[in-house]
Amino acid sequence: MTAIPRLRRPLTILTPAQVAALKPELAEPIEYRKSGLSLNHIVGCPLECVYCVRHLFDAYELKAPRALLADETAVELLVGHRYFQPHRTPLQIFNRATDPMLPAVKPHTFNVLRLLDERELTNHVLVITRWRVDPEDCAVFNGFRHLRITILVTHSGIDHPGIEPVDSAIAAASLRTLYAHAERYRTVLYWRPIVPGLNDSDDHIGRALELSQHAHATVFTGLFFRAEIAAYYREHGLPEPYADTARRKIMPEESEQRILKAFHRPGNRTAPWGPLFRKTSCGVAYAHGEADYNGHYGIRELCDICPIAQLELCRNAWKAPDLDVVTAQARALGATGSVEVTERAIMVEGLDEPPRYYLQHTHGYQVHAREHPHHYRRHGRADIGWPAATA
Repeated sequence: MTAIPRLRRPLTILTPAQVAALKPELAEPIEYRKSGLSLNHIVGCPLECVYCVRHLFDAYELKAPRALLADETAVELLVGHRYFQPHRTPLQIFNRATDPMLPAVKPHTFNVLRLLDERELTNHVLVITRWRVDPEDCAVFNGFRHLRITILVTHSGIDHPGIEPVDSAIAAASLRTLYAHAERYRTVLYWRPIVPGLNDSDDHIGRALELSQHAHATVFTGLFFRAEIAAYYREHGLPEPYADTARRKIMPEESEQRILKAFHRPGNRTAPWGPLFRKTSCGVAYAHGEADYNGHYGIRELCDICPIAQLELCRNAWKAPDLDVVTAQARALGATGSVEVTERAIMVEGLDEPPRYYLQHTHGYQVHAREHPHHYRRHGRADIGWPAATA
């Protein structure tokens, strides 16, 4: 078994005054996102992808990685978090304010994984990178004994240097290396963000199709285009991809249909589109041979491209929770109004995202807010690029 390296040169830890000067959302090291509890006690990234969500936290100008606190303290906060459930809650490491495989950050990534693995936790852990991964890194990932680790390699193929100065060939090489050396971990081609006219040409799609052969699954998704990101585009004279912004990812129907057409495998009844997925958790679950922990099976139109065997796994695991149990749990979390369990999702009011995700991962069943409806076929995506008739 490969020895797991221990941290030797930790990053500088910010002083309390420096942490207090950060935007509160950035200073909070733990955030519950749809794909799991996200640990982000290191902030700062030099890669300068202009569509990065770091704009939302006033963190885009923080280029040099710095730590908010020590890894040991961060892991204690994570496993002691009110929403953490051992062996159940999916986790993410450094996916909001830095890249986990940057040279200065990578030792902390491995140290956090080591600290979690030593607790014999079997939770899913997602590591999302667009940077360099070498065979020695793969050996470290393979050395963890308990965690279910997935490395998602972000590859966009965007070649506009003003929008993404990082050469996508770096991510492509990392993907191939990870796939070739995978033993205990799995790797996913995270094809994002797909933007019409920027990286959805036939050549771009063909390149992604070729790369998909070097991954256990492929997940494709669109662009978060929030007001803060749009403002940066305008200030720097960059071509804005959309006339409007949206709270959800923008993935136009026309782009999706062209992607599905390219990935379609006529005559293959068991996997007619290959291992291609619209949702992150679907791709991660498939790569590990498990049912989707987010319960997307309730949203049947999402599943129309899934391999038949995966559909069976998700169908067998998917079960509507008891209404009384869910109602009591939702009320304890602060829900107002009625709680309903439909054939698609648990419907609640008055709960923001973290408690909804907690319920979702507890039951493996979608949890939706009535005030933010999910439209047919646009599930969890912005209305931009979709005809109103599909609402």
